[in-house]
Amino acid sequence: MPVKTVPNERFWVVAPNALIAQLGSSLTGLPTVEAGRRLAEHGPNTVADQPRLQFARKIGRRLIEPLVAILLVAAFVSGMTGDWPGFVIITGIVAVSVGLDVVQEHRAELAADRLRESVAVKASVRRDGQVATVPVEELVSGDVVELAAGALVPADGLLLVSRGAQANEALLTGEPYPVSKRFGACDAPGPAEAFNALFAGTAIVTGSATMLVVATGRATRLGGVAVSLAQRRPPTAFEKGLHGLGSLILRLTVFLVLFVLLAQLGFQRPPLESFLFAVALAVGLTPELLPMVTTVTLSRGAMRMARKRVVVKRLAAIHDLGAMDVLCTDKTGTLTEARIALSDATGPDGTASPRVLGLAALNAGLASGVPSALDAAILKAAPLTAGWTLLSEAPFGFERRRSSVLCAGDGERLMVVKGAPEAVLAACTATEDASGHVQPMTPALRASLLNGADARSAEGLRLLGVAARSVAEGEVLEGPESERDLVFAGFCAFLDPPKESAAEAVARLGALGVRVKIVSGDAAPVLLHLVQTLSLPCKGLLTGEQIEALDHSGLVARVEEVDLYARVSPDQKRRVILALKERGHTVGFIGDGINDAPAIHAADAGLSVDGATEVAQAAADLILLAPDLGVLAEGVEEGRRTYANIMKYVRMGTSSNFGTMFSMAVASLMIPFLPLLPAQILLNNLLYDLSEMGIPFDAVDREDVAAPHGWNMGAVLRFTLVMGPLSSVFDLATFGILLWGFDVTAEAFRTAWFVESMATQVLVIFLIRTQGSAWRAARPHPVLVATSLSALALALALALGPLAPLLGFAPLPGSLLAVIAGLVVGYLILAEVLKRFASRVERV
Repeated sequence: MPVKTVPNERFWVVAPNALIAQLGSSLTGLPTVEAGRRLAEHGPNTVADQPRLQFARKIGRRLIEPLVAILLVAAFVSGMTGDWPGFVIITGIVAVSVGLDVVQEHRAELAADRLRESVAVKASVRRDGQVATVPVEELVSGDVVELAAGALVPADGLLLVSRGAQANEALLTGEPYPVSKRFGACDAPGPAEAFNALFAGTAIVTGSATMLVVATGRATRLGGVAVSLAQRRPPTAFEKGLHGLGSLILRLTVFLVLFVLLAQLGFQRPPLESFLFAVALAVGLTPELLPMVTTVTLSRGAMRMARKRVVVKRLAAIHDLGAMDVLCTDKTGTLTEARIALSDATGPDGTASPRVLGLAALNAGLASGVPSALDAAILKAAPLTAGWTLLSEAPFGFERRRSSVLCAGDGERLMVVKGAPEAVLAACTATEDASGHVQPMTPALRASLLNGADARSAEGLRLLGVAARSVAEGEVLEGPESERDLVFAGFCAFLDPPKESAAEAVARLGALGVRVKIVSGDAAPVLLHLVQTLSLPCKGLLTGEQIEALDHSGLVARVEEVDLYARVSPDQKRRVILALKERGHTVGFIGDGINDAPAIHAADAGLSVDGATEVAQAAADLILLAPDLGVLAEGVEEGRRTYANIMKYVRMGTSSNFGTMFSMAVASLMIPFLPLLPAQILLNNLLYDLSEMGIPFDAVDREDVAAPHGWNMGAVLRFTLVMGPLSSVFDLATFGILLWGFDVTAEAFRTAWFVESMATQVLVIFLIRTQGSAWRAARPHPVLVATSLSALALALALALGPLAPLLGFAPLPGSLLAVIAGLVVGYLILAEVLKRFASRVERV
C-alpha cells in the first residue's frame, strides 16, 4: 500500500476523503504491518536528531580564518626563532578563542534537540481497527490519532472529528488565545487560519479531537523549526568584522614581507638572515593579543550587562548588539504583557456596565471543568459573588459557540449565556440598557451591535457577548435548545495589554539609531491597533501570505520600507531577518516562543526573555531577565562601549605596528645592518601588546555610543595610512640623527631606535584612545595607565639596564637620550593634530 504524495503543502484545503485516499489510509486507521513499513521507509516521528558532533571539522573551519591563520604562523615563527614565551602565549590565546567558539556552536546544536520535549511521549492511534497506545516516534502519515483535552499534538494533520476542541497554538503563532478547531472545508492561506488542522507541538486545551496524520518528523511545521536551528547560523557582524580585519592584515603582511625579502635579496644580503628578518616583520604586524583583548573587553561588558539583568550566552553578541541598527521583535512578551486581561465590560450602548461583568463572572465561575484563559481573566477582574449556586449547565460547543449556566442566588433564578457575539445575539430577542430598560431586538439593532463588535475586533480585541434571562421555578436547562428568548446585556472585551514602557523604549532605541520592526504571528488588525495605541513610528505592512508570494530578491526589495509583518510563519520570520541582513543591516531579533527560534538563530544578535520557551532561550545569544525593551536599550549602549574599546586596540595596533615595521623595512635597505634583530622585533611587538592590555577597562567617548557601528575596514586602513606613516617619519628622522649626527654603532643604533619606538608607540595610546582632544576627554582608566607605563618602564629597563648586552643592546650617551626625548615630544604633538584628521576620515 504505497504512500502517495500530498499535492499541496496546505493539506487542510484537501477534502478529507480525498486526503485519506491519497495517504492510503481509512477512518479505521492503518494496519500494523503497513505502519511498520512506512516507519522503516520514512523514519521516526522526531523533529531533531541527536547532534553528531564533528569537532575536528569545526576546529579546522576556524583555523583557516585569516586572522587565526596569521596568529598560528606567528606562533610557529616565534618557536623557530627561540621565542618560546611568545609561542606559548599566542597558541594559548588561539586555543582558548577557538575552543570558546566550538563550545558555543555545540550549545546551539543542542537547541534543536530540545524540541523533543515539545511533543507527547505516547499517542492513542487506530491500528487494525483498534485504539492502541504507541510511542509518538512510531507515528506515520496515514495514522488516525485520538486526542483528549490536555494532550500535546504529536504531528501535523487534518481534523476528522471535533468535540468542542480548542488548541493552544501560541507555540507556533505567538497568539495567547485558544483557537477553536472544527471539521469542515477550509481555504485558509496559512496554518494560523486553518481551523480544520492541528500542528505538532500545540496542545488541546478543551474538548477532544480525532486527527488524520499528514506529516511527521521534520516534515511538520515544528520539524522545520528544528531543521533551521540545526543549520550553521549565518555569519554575524562580529564574525564578518574579524574576517575582514584578518584579510586586511594578511594583505599588509604579504606586501611588506615580499617587499623586504626581495629587496634584501636584491642587495645580496644573507638569505637566511633576510628570511628571518622578513618573517619577524610579519609577526610584528600581527595583533597577537587581539583575541585576548577582545575576550577581556567582551567579558567586562557581559559583567556590566549582568548587573542590568541581561544574561550573555555568546560574548561576541555584545558587539553585535551594539552594531545593531534594526531590531525585529515579536509582539507578545516584549511590546505586550503576554497575558489575557479583561479590557472592559460594556452595555449595548458602549458604556461601562458592572452588570455585564457580574453576569460574565457567574458564567465563568460556576461552570464546571477547567476555566479557560478568558474565564480566568473575567474572574480576576470580578470574583464570583457569594451565594450563587449552579443548578445545571450546557458546556461550550463549537456548533453553537456559546456556553450556558442555570444558577440560583439573591432570590432569583438566572440563565446566563456567553460566547461569540454573533452566536449570543442570534439567541436574543431583547436588549437591556444601563438603567435596566428592556427593548425588543430588531434586525437593525442586531446588525448595529454586530458591526460594533467587528470594529472592536479589528482593533485587536477579543469579544464575548453576554446575555441572560429569568427562569421560572420549575424550568430546567435541558440543553442548547433552552438558550432562547435571551436579553442581551453587552460585551466583555479582552486584550494582551501593551506594556507601559514599550513606547518609551522604542523611542529610546530610535534615538540610538535602531529602527524597530514588528514581526509577529498575530493578525494584521492586532498589530495595527498596537502600533496606534503605543504611537509607534512604524510604517508599511506585509502579511505572511504576501511574503509567501515573494521570492528572496522580492522580499529583499521590500523589507527596507516595511516595519510590520503579520501572520508570518517561523520560516517567514527567518526570511525577513536574512533579507534585512542582505540589505547590509546588523539585525537583532527578540522573541519568546518556539515559532521565534529560527529568526533568533539567524539574527546577528538573537535575544529571548526570562520565562520564554526553552528552545527560544537555547537559540538566543542574550536573555533579558526583565522582558523590557528599555533594558535592551541599555544593552545596546554597552555593546557600543565594548566595540569602541576593541576598535581602540585595532586602530592602535595596526597603525603602530605598520608604521614601525615599515620603518624597519625601509631602514634595512638604507643601512648595511639590520635595524633590529628578529628577537628584538618580537620583543618590541610583545611589550607593545602588553601595554594595551588595559584598553578593555577604559572609558569611551560619548559619540561612540550615539549611533550603530560597523567593522569598516576601509576606515581602519585609512587610519593606519595616516597615523602609521607619521611614526615612520619620526623613525626615519631618528635613523638619520643616529647615523649622521652621532655615528653610532649597530648595537647603539638598535638600542636608540628601540627606545624611541617603544616610547612613541606606548605614549601615543593616551592620545588616540579618544577621537577628541586628549585633555578634554575622560581620564584614562588606572589599569590602562598601569599597563602602558609599566610596559614602557620594562622596555627601558631591558634596553638600558644590566640585561641589555644579552639582548643585543648597548649603552647610550645622555645627549642622545635627550634628542630622542625631543623627537618623542614632537611626535606626540603632531599625532594629536593629525589624529583629528584621521578620525574625521574614519567617520565618513
